[in-house]
Amino acid sequence: MLLDRLRVPYSTAAPDVDETALQGEGPPQTAVRLAEAKARAVAARFPGAIVIGSDQVAVLDGTPLGKPGNHSAALAQLRAMRGRSVVFHTALCVLDAGRGTCRTLDVPTTVHFRDYSQAQAGRYLELEKPYDCAGSAKIEAMGIALVRKVVSTDPTALIGLPLIALVSLLSEAGVEVL
Repeated sequence: MLLDRLRVPYSTAAPDVDETALQGEGPPQTAVRLAEAKARAVAARFPGAIVIGSDQVAVLDGTPLGKPGNHSAALAQLRAMRGRSVVFHTALCVLDAGRGTCRTLDVPTTVHFRDYSQAQAGRYLELEKPYDCAGSAKIEAMGIALVRKVVSTDPTALIGLPLIALVSLLSEAGVEVL
């Protein structure tokens, strides 16, 4: 897990949050709202804890790409992204339930995809089955073969937890990593 890199003690809890975007809400706002909603859902069960929430929304030409859920939807997403750029908005929330403070931010990452073939996309899906990932691509595994270039201020944002930003937000909450 990415959080292991920071060597701070933690435990995990799954939030029960509806991830549907709200009417008129832009992708960055959706990601930030959901990261905060996840943190608040967990904080309700762990009063006094410092809770980290995260969410990611992928966007192609202004249209959000959700989690495909199945092979055919994932293949359609990969076809649409071939040779194009997709922005992944990874939102982060650090909620100090004891003090009632909450900080959120969005770390955008632009992924430039290769002009891969239909067969390559299909093979990738067979190997990885990334049906629960926004945009159908996991860069931390074989999805890297679909990518030409990644542009971000935080290399871990695309994987789902922007650690550079997290260190800053944890520090503001009184948790020093080093």
